[in-house]
Amino acid sequence: MLSGGERRLLELARGLVVEPKLMLLDEPSIGLEPTYIEQVFDRIRSLNGLGTTILLVEQNAEKGLSIADRGYVLASGEIKFSGSGTELLEDEEVGRLYLGG
Repeated sequence: MLSGGERRLLELARGLVVEPKLMLLDEPSIGLEPTYIEQVFDRIRSLNGLGTTILLVEQNAEKGLSIADRGYVLASGEIKFSGSGTELLEDEEVGRLYLGG
């Protein structure tokens, strides 16, 4: 009975019950409407701020990199670019190849 966004938020809440030191999140924004994407990423930021390490795999590269301390851009199973989220967002080649810039 829950929407996709509500299910994603519930998944995060269920993970928090055990007070993890590390959370692995695979595509938390996939299929969500924009308002839920913002809520999910706000919760991810909050979790990280509380000391939980987050390993995030995200198809929305711009959104994922905007909250990342460290990012890796993979292509054909190889790391093509790495750096802070900000560095990758500002990298012209990353923007041209992967962010539509």
